[in-house]
Amino acid sequence: MNFGAQALLYLVIHIGALILTWWAIQSLNLEFLLKNPKGIRARAFLILLSIAISYLVADFFLDYFSQSLYLPQIYK
Repeated sequence: MNFGAQALLYLVIHIGALILTWWAIQSLNLEFLLKNPKGIRARAFLILLSIAISYLVADFFLDYFSQSLYLPQIYK
């Protein structure tokens, strides 16, 4: 896979994971954890939390994809 296609794949997977994580976090009831759930600090916390989780999710899928490319080497 060339570098341009690989970079595009990484960007699409990371952005997709971020959207999926943000959507999933919106369903959580986190008001009891936050002092002011509608404030800017609470929004910043949710954004940073979704970025951190989406990075882990995207990294998992990218590692899975890259390692699966090596599977044909077993039979050589």
